[in-house]
Amino acid sequence: MSQCAAVLSRKRLAASAVVKTADVVPKAKGKLTVQMDELWSFVANKGNPQWVWLAIDADTREIIDCHIGDRSRESAIALWQSIPAVYRPCAKVYTDYWQADVEVIPSKRHRAAGKGSGLTSYIERLNNTLRQRIARLARRTLSFSKKLENHIGAIWTFIHEYNRRVREKLAEREAPIFSTVLY
Repeated sequence: MSQCAAVLSRKRLAASAVVKTADVVPKAKGKLTVQMDELWSFVANKGNPQWVWLAIDADTREIIDCHIGDRSRESAIALWQSIPAVYRPCAKVYTDYWQADVEVIPSKRHRAAGKGSGLTSYIERLNNTLRQRIARLARRTLSFSKKLENHIGAIWTFIHEYNRRVREKLAEREAPIFSTVLY
């Protein structure tokens, strides 16, 4: 096996081994806010579109889940069913006006909002961050995935690192100002 083939083989194994669920800080039931959106990408060529469906906790900015697939009702269902259980019965969910979201998310939970409203600004900002940090998601790129499992692995690797950094910032924010009591 050539050295190049060995490297590709290790990358494929690494991509398939990436955990495909988000590790988020546990939340208590109560007032939770979620923003959901999807962004376009492709694998191999632009004739093979793959939509990255994302859900974030608007309070902590953690990515709470992701689904990669087409832009159908089934993909919206897959994302909705995969978000942590604490969010589904009590979170207010903001999305754009995509029909699949309206059909899937219970009307008591769902609020459709335009981009100018600011109610989906965190998820829109995250979409921009993803396009900047993962070259294969840029609209005009030479760095595209040739295999779907590598595409999914790269996105989930980013999500895990992103959430790790979010948790670090949350921990810093909640740290006491003084570590010892002053007398």
